[in-house]
Amino acid sequence: MKKQSLCTCKLSKERMKNIKKINLRIIRNIIMVLFTANSFASSISVEPILFKTNIANDATPVVLDRILKLDKTKENQIKFEKGTYHFYSEKGLEKFCYISNHDDVMVRTAFPIFDFKNISIDGQGSTFIFHGKMIPFMIDDSKNVSVKNVTIDWEMSFHSESVIVAVDEKNKTFDMRISEEYPYEIRNNQLYFVKEYYEHDLGQTIMYDPNRKAIMFDTESYTNLTISKKAKVSRNVSNIDYKYEYDHRSKFFGPLGRELSIVIKELEPGLVRVFNHKKKLPPVGMVLASKGSQSVNRLAPAFRVTNTAGFNGTNINIHHAGGMGIIAENSSDLILDNFNITPSKGRMVSTTADATHFVGCSGKVVLRNSTFQNQLDDAMNVHGTYQKIVDVLDENRIGVRMGHSQQQGFVIGKENESIGLVRLSNSFFPYHKLSIKNIQYINGRYQIITFNEELPKEVQPGDLIENLDGYPDLLVENCVISNNRARGLLISNPVKTIVRNNFFSTEMEAILIPVESGHWYESGNGANITIENNVFQDCQHSGFDRGVIRFVTDDDNENIAFRNIKITNNTFNQFDNLILEIANTDGLVFSNNTITNSETFPMLYSENSVVTVKTSKNIIFKKNKYKGKAEIILKKDESISKLKFK
Repeated sequence: MKKQSLCTCKLSKERMKNIKKINLRIIRNIIMVLFTANSFASSISVEPILFKTNIANDATPVVLDRILKLDKTKENQIKFEKGTYHFYSEKGLEKFCYISNHDDVMVRTAFPIFDFKNISIDGQGSTFIFHGKMIPFMIDDSKNVSVKNVTIDWEMSFHSESVIVAVDEKNKTFDMRISEEYPYEIRNNQLYFVKEYYEHDLGQTIMYDPNRKAIMFDTESYTNLTISKKAKVSRNVSNIDYKYEYDHRSKFFGPLGRELSIVIKELEPGLVRVFNHKKKLPPVGMVLASKGSQSVNRLAPAFRVTNTAGFNGTNINIHHAGGMGIIAENSSDLILDNFNITPSKGRMVSTTADATHFVGCSGKVVLRNSTFQNQLDDAMNVHGTYQKIVDVLDENRIGVRMGHSQQQGFVIGKENESIGLVRLSNSFFPYHKLSIKNIQYINGRYQIITFNEELPKEVQPGDLIENLDGYPDLLVENCVISNNRARGLLISNPVKTIVRNNFFSTEMEAILIPVESGHWYESGNGANITIENNVFQDCQHSGFDRGVIRFVTDDDNENIAFRNIKITNNTFNQFDNLILEIANTDGLVFSNNTITNSETFPMLYSENSVVTVKTSKNIIFKKNKYKGKAEIILKKDESISKLKFK
């Protein structure tokens, strides 16, 4: 019995070996078949659609017609014969859009990339010039979209520029020369710049130095122009009883209680005089850039990407847009390589808002090898969205309100995504997590969210929600960010962020890491951030008393908001003292950095220290080189009294 058992055992082992060999052969054969099939599939070339320059006078109707007829389930390639193509709005596809951090707008496009899978658009070095209120590329509910080798510009810009030619200190007036590039009218003593199917008043303004082609030093002392003042007549307006919370900055409420104070008179064609400006009078030779009133001046970004998985923008030059270069919402895996924002035609301004902006995006977001210059807002902004709970409807439903007027219409997430409940007075981190079952869209301001789970007992109106799945693995490398208004990078990202090998020279902070819950309602704390091998040159030159790198919350509490930060091997060559502001941080290493004084501009805040630290812990300084002029290196509060700068 034992021998038979041994033989049986031996035979079983041999059979097992043979079976394994057979299985391995089968697996190899399957792999070979799949490989051959894939190779064959990839070898089948997709016949590209080629647009030639014979449509260049107005490419909109031809391009639009062809895109609308494409089979969206198949791979599509679109190419343009190299040339300059004009796109007019008259025959573009019209669509109403709620666009994050933009105005809600009825707008047209020639490139409606809706519900496509695997589509590429190759300009082959072409220039696309747009006319009127258009979004060149509208990309929605698509997968694997590529746009490359194209330059985008507008025939008439959405902003306007004028040169300061005379100043009268006695009468507190200044004169501006306006070139023929910027047609204008004066109506009721107000200046209006007229475009193709669009106009704007002076509105938001900023001063540029034409010699540096950058924001003028200390522009905050001169601009914005003081266009309005408190209204003289206002009767019983404050007695109106609003049952629900309202946004006092919105288009309706913003002008309440204000009247125009500035007066414009034409001295001769192209020369106007400005009266009643209350700040410093601008220096002769500077360029005043204006883009119209807030809440009506962001309406035509160059790219709008929504609900899309996989977008590549490669070898793109955007010279202008009436808003952002690219605004991406609820999308994933976005890679911008050699994606440049720079002005054209001698203009001081490129885009009239951020160069790039990402809301609720996930997967990977990459900016590399790109230049962002002269835009009128940040080079990059990455964040989620806080929405306020206004109703606890039952055991698993809440009603939420969009906090900012430019968040209207934004849907915070999709089925089964993870939502965090946040009470910032207690913590910047969620106190409970739930998953979305569905979202009922009621209107632009109000939505009802049903969760798969029951709500916790402690939830209450006034708490905030954020999408915990709506943050990316972020990389910014080998970029030049300069000459623009506002920040370089504004990042609210708790996942992972690497910022390396970049050059910054910005009007405000080079890098701002905030928790912003009371104005823009941009969600996300900051964690796992590496800032290394960058050069910071004369940032904060507009006049703000702020650090070059800044960690800040807009809630006055001592709760930790930022974790695991490394700032290493950077060079700071600054005209002023303050380099780093740290608040509400647990775990930050600042090491092997070099700080020098550039003497490019006069100091504005010579009394400042180099570093400030408050309400923080586990902060380490080591192996830094300081060659500046500050009398005080480190200011700190009692929370970290033993900390020393090394």
